[in-house]
Amino acid sequence: MKSVIVSGPGTTAMVEVPTPTAGPRDLLVRIRACGICGSDGFYVSNGGIPPRQGATPLGHEPAGEVVEVGAEVEGVEVGDHVVLNPIASRDDMIGSGGPAGALSEYVLVTEARAGHSFAVIPDHIPFDVAALNEPMAVARHAVNRTAPKPGDKVVVFGAGPIGLGAAIGYKLSGASSVVVVDIIPSRLEKALAVGADAVVNSAEEDVIERLTELHGTGTTASGRPRVGTDIYLDAAGVPVVIETAVKAAKHRACLGIVAVHKKPVPVDFSDALAAELDIVLSMGYPTEIFEVTREIVDHWEKFAIIISDRFPFEQALEALEKASTPGAADKVVVTFG
Repeated sequence: MKSVIVSGPGTTAMVEVPTPTAGPRDLLVRIRACGICGSDGFYVSNGGIPPRQGATPLGHEPAGEVVEVGAEVEGVEVGDHVVLNPIASRDDMIGSGGPAGALSEYVLVTEARAGHSFAVIPDHIPFDVAALNEPMAVARHAVNRTAPKPGDKVVVFGAGPIGLGAAIGYKLSGASSVVVVDIIPSRLEKALAVGADAVVNSAEEDVIERLTELHGTGTTASGRPRVGTDIYLDAAGVPVVIETAVKAAKHRACLGIVAVHKKPVPVDFSDALAAELDIVLSMGYPTEIFEVTREIVDHWEKFAIIISDRFPFEQALEALEKASTPGAADKVVVTFG
């Protein structure tokens, strides 16, 4: 079968590798779609992931069709459509340093267990949308870390895939107002399309003033005026987001950080202290990988809006290049015939 790997620093290749077969506790899945993550671009530029430096299989956002079921595997049949947990097995991770990646024609799921390493999805869910399952689990974990309550007023900074997924998650969690902040008009249009109540172009508007208009006012612990927003989520990874949230936060507001900050970020703890600001960080998806599957199944048309570009598997190398080019695409999904 064909599989895409990191072949060296800054280079990728589509190579022939043996097609796996399923043992008694395994599933063999024909990949039908695989999303490209920002981390894939990092792996490429870095030349791979130790200890697989120079030969790292890529792809950890898979959806596919079951073609072999081990005799001891329950809850699935040949022909079922599935999404996979790429980190279900630390020894056999799918992509991200594991022995195989989902930018391949087939993937072997070892020690397969329903609800742990795979979940069956209805046949009517498009595979490209199902392939959003992994990144949307990241977004859902970020939402969960900030513990939204029905009626909360939320602002999400960054209208990339994670920010948009979080906006959907907050609305499904009962937030009364979700505002999305970005500087790219097309992203802000997508935010409205997925259900955001309002958007702010921070290149053109004063964010704190606009949030005050939208969410009203609150106070610090000592009664000084602040913005009435309950939850701030940083899905942008820009230092000014942290500065803005800390400066605006009312008493016992929450700041969640899911974005990757590549350099240290200064924090004015006097402002944070005045608000008794809760700061939580979010990484991965300890429990959310199949929690979000139900939401995708129920609202797949909304999640489909997040996809910006689709490439056939034959053009997977071009898809990786586009996904790694700043500003060229928002969410790239590779599809298989």
